[in-house]
Amino acid sequence: MDWVTAILLGVIEGVTEFLPISSTGHLLLAEHWLPRQTDLFNTVVQTGAVLAVIALFTQRIRGFLFAWRDPASRDYLLKLGLAFGITGVGGLMLKKAGFELPESAVPVALATLIGGVLILVIERWIQSRPATDEITWKIAMIVGSTQLLAAVFPGASRSGVTIMAALMVGLRRPAATEFSFLLGIPTLLAAGALQVFSAIRDGTGEPINWGMIAVSTAVAAVTAFGVVKWLLRFVQSHTFVGFAWYRIVLGIVMLLAVS
Repeated sequence: MDWVTAILLGVIEGVTEFLPISSTGHLLLAEHWLPRQTDLFNTVVQTGAVLAVIALFTQRIRGFLFAWRDPASRDYLLKLGLAFGITGVGGLMLKKAGFELPESAVPVALATLIGGVLILVIERWIQSRPATDEITWKIAMIVGSTQLLAAVFPGASRSGVTIMAALMVGLRRPAATEFSFLLGIPTLLAAGALQVFSAIRDGTGEPINWGMIAVSTAVAAVTAFGVVKWLLRFVQSHTFVGFAWYRIVLGIVMLLAVS
């Protein structure tokens, strides 16, 4: 049953990581029927979804690596670096201050629910506002800062808060989605690497089933590939209103499940 659990959790992670619906909320809800996993498992399995984004943005990433002298590529890469740097520094400050994630499921459910309401509000607010495809330094700073919201409030959804923040400051939906996904590559890989390093150095207090983690990560990668590819087409002509209502319902279900 461990392998069935690994596959199911990999599917859940792959489907929900880059959709603005909170992968944390779904994994938490799944724990009512599946065995609870460690923080190490939940963090490392995210790297599978990252692999899907790398595969879909191979041309863009190749440009960052081999055409960084091109002004447009260098500018975009520097702005990604700024956003990631803000998130990294903020995360280290939170860790140094002794911040710990809530152990109760209620804050996650509330963040999922409130996030859905905020998406509805933001979508209505930006309807008639002009938008651009240009990633400015201001947008990079704001998106990097809002990533910390997902760290402080699990259930808020990293992709959800970053995309909606970019939309609020004038970025068009496809450009906001792409920047959020590309920013997720260093962010989630760094989080996974840090968890693995800490587990190897300090131990987790319980045995680590690396085989189960590997299976879930692989399944997440395959699943996320299809989901991300679909979403990139979806945002060309659709809003996130449907995801907002889904989050609201999910938040209510979670609150009922944990009450």
